[in-house]
Amino acid sequence: MKTLTRAWSPEEFGFETRAIHAGQAPDPATGALMTPLYLTSTFVQSAPGEHLGFDYTRSGNPTRGAFEACIANLEGARFGFATASGCAGAATILHLLQAGDHVVACDDMYGGTSRLFEQVFAHQGLTFSYGDLTDVAALRPAMRPQTRLVWIETPTNPLLRLIDIRAAADVAHEAGALLAVDNTYSSPYFQRPVELGADIVLHSTTKYVNGHSDLVGGVIVTNDETVAQRLKFLANAIGGIQSAFDAYLCLRSLKTLAVRMQAHERNALAVAHFLEAHPKVEKVLYPGLVSHPQHALARRQMQGFGGMLAFHVEGGLAAARTLLDRVRVFALAESLGGVESLIEHPAIMTHASVPREKREALGIADNLIRVSVGIESEADLVRDLDQALAGA
Repeated sequence: MKTLTRAWSPEEFGFETRAIHAGQAPDPATGALMTPLYLTSTFVQSAPGEHLGFDYTRSGNPTRGAFEACIANLEGARFGFATASGCAGAATILHLLQAGDHVVACDDMYGGTSRLFEQVFAHQGLTFSYGDLTDVAALRPAMRPQTRLVWIETPTNPLLRLIDIRAAADVAHEAGALLAVDNTYSSPYFQRPVELGADIVLHSTTKYVNGHSDLVGGVIVTNDETVAQRLKFLANAIGGIQSAFDAYLCLRSLKTLAVRMQAHERNALAVAHFLEAHPKVEKVLYPGLVSHPQHALARRQMQGFGGMLAFHVEGGLAAARTLLDRVRVFALAESLGGVESLIEHPAIMTHASVPREKREALGIADNLIRVSVGIESEADLVRDLDQALAGA
């Protein structure tokens, strides 16, 4: 666990500068500019219990520590914990709780998180309530004396709904609960929940943080020292930590996060406007569109609108299948946030573990398509969707 150094404070330096330098310094042994990749499981001690800050890589690794310090800095926090996956990060957070504790969560969220809550932790004595928290007024009556955690995604996966982070934090804190925010869709470049009152922020670093579709990882950040000490213990005790190599790749990728996110957003806006005007598209879900019901909230709590969107195609499941079969630039694949554009069918793919009746109640219909807009040429992406829709 590394803390944010004053040398790269947000008050003095911009996001792009900190993404390249925070948590990192030239290697003192060689002067290497880039943080070395420490592929070691253990570290030599000069005497029993006397070492240079590291004794075993599960407990701490210099490469992982540099990445943790940098991502925490970018989120406006002091502490970071890199995990083997986003799900491992979520599981580590849930281990902050005890049997009998209650969690309130948004009803529209990543299918893997829902599966983790309902099929793993519900059997360990935790209880969960779900609701449409786009209206935070629904959160207060959902709180119980046993509520210890409020869990939200914003924007949500896959319906791109927004939740007011500051308002949710106020309600959670009034009840003595923590607020955890899954910030995967936005990355710290477009949204920083800690600055809005969140206690814990989670990323699947598989997505935008790494951005190259070549690893699986997660990271937890917090500004709360008490929470950080417990997370440090849990990360070491459970052992779901990120490998040094994957942390090295994430640290490399942070250096281009700003320019990548700018390109993702630019292309996503172009694709969203194209789809909104297309006669075979019923509805487009993208916070950057004025037609989005929470566009004003997006402008207030985000610094940009991101690269994710979803849309309903006319013609139901048959039309959706045809469209997905016809795309050529977009790859039919799960996941998101890579430099390449991905397209998928939530009901069949990413959210298949969500019971059908719940999917339908949420609006995850058979004609819903989710798109992760990459950084290819804007014209190529629009042309590819145009020809795919022509056949649908």
